[in-house]
Amino acid sequence: MAGFLRWLWRYRNYLIILLSPLVILPLPLVNPGMESRCGYVIILMALFWCTECIPLAITALLPVILFPMMGIMESSEVCNQYMKDSIVLGIGGLVVAMAVEHTNLHKRIAFRVLLGMGVKPALLMMGFMVTTAFLSMWISNIASTAMMLPITSAVLQQLSDTEAQAEEREMDLVTSKAGPEGLENQAFEMDDTTEDRASKEFQPKDSSINMGRNNFTTIYIIHPEAEQRRLKREQKYLNLSKGLSLSVCYASSIGGTATLTGAPTNIILKGQFDELFPDNGDIINFTSWFGFAFPNMVLMLVMSWLWLKSIYLGINMKSFGCGTNKDCDKVAMKLVKKEYKKLGSMSFAEVSVLVLFVLLVLLWLTREPGFMPGWGSALFNKDRTFVTDATVSVFITVLFFIIPSQMPRCGDVFVDGISLKAPSTLITWDIVQKKMPWNLILLLGGGFALAKGSETSGLSRLLGQSLMPLQALPPFAIALVVSLFMAIFTECSSNVAATSLILPVLASMATAMKLHPLYIMLPCTICASLAFMLPVATPPNAIAFSYSNLKIKDMAKAGFVLNIVGVLTANIALNTWGTAMFDLNKFPDWANVTTTT
Repeated sequence: MAGFLRWLWRYRNYLIILLSPLVILPLPLVNPGMESRCGYVIILMALFWCTECIPLAITALLPVILFPMMGIMESSEVCNQYMKDSIVLGIGGLVVAMAVEHTNLHKRIAFRVLLGMGVKPALLMMGFMVTTAFLSMWISNIASTAMMLPITSAVLQQLSDTEAQAEEREMDLVTSKAGPEGLENQAFEMDDTTEDRASKEFQPKDSSINMGRNNFTTIYIIHPEAEQRRLKREQKYLNLSKGLSLSVCYASSIGGTATLTGAPTNIILKGQFDELFPDNGDIINFTSWFGFAFPNMVLMLVMSWLWLKSIYLGINMKSFGCGTNKDCDKVAMKLVKKEYKKLGSMSFAEVSVLVLFVLLVLLWLTREPGFMPGWGSALFNKDRTFVTDATVSVFITVLFFIIPSQMPRCGDVFVDGISLKAPSTLITWDIVQKKMPWNLILLLGGGFALAKGSETSGLSRLLGQSLMPLQALPPFAIALVVSLFMAIFTECSSNVAATSLILPVLASMATAMKLHPLYIMLPCTICASLAFMLPVATPPNAIAFSYSNLKIKDMAKAGFVLNIVGVLTANIALNTWGTAMFDLNKFPDWANVTTTT
């Protein structure tokens, strides 16, 4: 029996692939409508995504096969979903992130923030969280986590070593004051004089027994107070290590919610929202998303810092570790300055990437700010959607492949009569090809294909109407319930897959209830990034779990509260400045598209 169970576990992926289509096959056979056929595809993909029996990106390609076979959509229409405007926006953002990483600009930013924050434990945690969240706004949360964790380890090691040396000096001082009579109560190493005296005192009367230096065993007596201090110090830094590791991985997920390109779930929201409501007037763009999500990110980051600090550092900011040790602080700060100096002065490539990065953000923010006409509509005298954020993203991306990585100089053409090659550009296609997460792009496309199939087949409208009993609840309670559901669902499934599956249903539910679609879709998209409880919930959690001495109970304990905090802050943002920004109290005319399809 045990052997059969091991065989089942070994071949579980093959069994899921073969049995899943057969188990759910009665759904389209009993009810042969188009909604049932689309539901069959969605359930099958959800099973494959949750079990990961085949790669997530390959599962995302199944609509290209199944939708035409089941008469839901034409193949050309399905394939068009895999390269939409929002996906191009994401590709441009990824290339910018690669350029920042390639020139080590992100490290320079990280060390500058740490130098400004200080190295006291509470401030150190805040510094790492702020740095990681800022980086995660522009580069992937995996890259920001993987970069910051080694820095935390180096700083903690330096803090621990410095405090240990301070304790040794203090014990040496106590030993010297105690004198020889108190030697047996002190921690010390026996030198030659001590060893010779001990060998003479313990020399037996029988001279045939050799008690020379080579046979003498030196006994080290550990002072109880020194051992107690060592254990206390190790426990302190173990807790601090756990706290900093969790703060880094959590901050990377929180920071990604602040910008439209910071997390793939944000891009999914924009893509599906524009697909379901094409006449929305570009209500979701980089500027509007940033105005809503950035304050929410700051609020959630502060709440997360307070919670992690209370667990691992205590309530008093000055009562832990090196918080009151000025020498320790100076040595740790010296380490950070040393690492920063290793980067040297800013190179031409770093300056160029920084300028292009700032230009990209400014162009995004001023394209259509909302409160005034942007350059997108004013310059081209066209509709708000004539030029999109994807246009800006690709424009800056092209510049990365044009601007050289070094300042061209005439004297560099020949050296000793040998012709030199021109410097490479800021980023090359080889780098992009190796680092581009093509699986993520296919995942986004698969999610958009599912959303389009659900809309075309009428499944999303059917599911939305089935949730009509929720209409008995007040709107804020509906948003809170669906946010909690998304926060729980994303713990055990891919946040990209969860968002792709649920957002079309929520959009149909909102239109059926005559609620503004964003009133439900916005908080759910934010909560899809709140995967804090399990190592398998998101890659940053897995990296932190494997890098430090974390246990599952540590992550579950801290993450459970932060999930609740994230849901509450998202709904607070929704019902305050979010309502004012997007006019969420009114049901817009453009939202009638789904119900009349």
